[in-house]
Amino acid sequence: MSQYPVVTTGECVTRQVLSDHPHLMVVAFRFAAEGATGALHNHPHVQSTYVESGRFTFTLGDEQHEVGPGDSFVVPSGQLHGCVCLEPGTLIDSFTPRRDDFL
Repeated sequence: MSQYPVVTTGECVTRQVLSDHPHLMVVAFRFAAEGATGALHNHPHVQSTYVESGRFTFTLGDEQHEVGPGDSFVVPSGQLHGCVCLEPGTLIDSFTPRRDDFL
């Protein structure tokens, strides 16, 4: 069990740091309802996303992709990205270096 708190990041969306090190952080984002969103944003960190469960439409730059359980992809540093939940589920994101703003 994670020692980190569950943080509400939007309507029906929570975030919980699962583990961290100055060079790497693993975070669970849980989407409890269809239509819940991960707002479009960018950051200097390289991000890898693994879809543990649920279905999502991801915007990566100018492209959209539908992803589901077992899918994974990398978001390059600085790329605009976000998602819309199609079926409730959980995304496991890894960031390098860690997101100090999540601590």
